[in-house]
Amino acid sequence: MCLLDEVLAWDTERIRCVGRSHRDPGNPLRARGRLGIACGIEYAAQAMAVHGGLVAATSPLPRDRSPPAGYLAGVRGVRTYVHRLDDIGDDLLCDAVRAAGDETSALYDFTLTAGGATLLTGRATVILDAGDRISS
Repeated sequence: MCLLDEVLAWDTERIRCVGRSHRDPGNPLRARGRLGIACGIEYAAQAMAVHGGLVAATSPLPRDRSPPAGYLAGVRGVRTYVHRLDDIGDDLLCDAVRAAGDETSALYDFTLTAGGATLLTGRATVILDAGDRISS
C-alpha cells in the first residue's frame, strides 16, 4: 500500500513528499468511512522509508546490497491539530527530517500539513535491518 504520490525534494537529512490518497474513498486505512488523523503517522513512516531508500541508493556502499529494511519502533510527542484527514481538500505535504541515527537506527521529526495548516507533528524511531536482532 503506497499512500504517497511523489517526492518533491530530498537530501541526506530530509524529505518532502505529497500525498493525495487521503481523499480516496478506497484508501485502505479508512475505518467506518473515515480516515482518522492517526493515519497521518503512516504517511510520515512511508516518507521516512522513501528517504532511507533514496539515501541508501546514493551512498557509496556496494550496489549489490539492497537498502536495509526499516521498522517503526515507536513514536513520541505526537500532536494532532485536526480529527481526520479524509475531509482535507488540499494535498498532504509530509516533511521528515532525520535528527539522528547510525547504521542501526534513525530518529526522525515529522510534520504533516495541508493548505498551510499543520495537521500532525511528532518524532519517530526507526530500527534499520533488525532481522538478525529480532528473535522469532
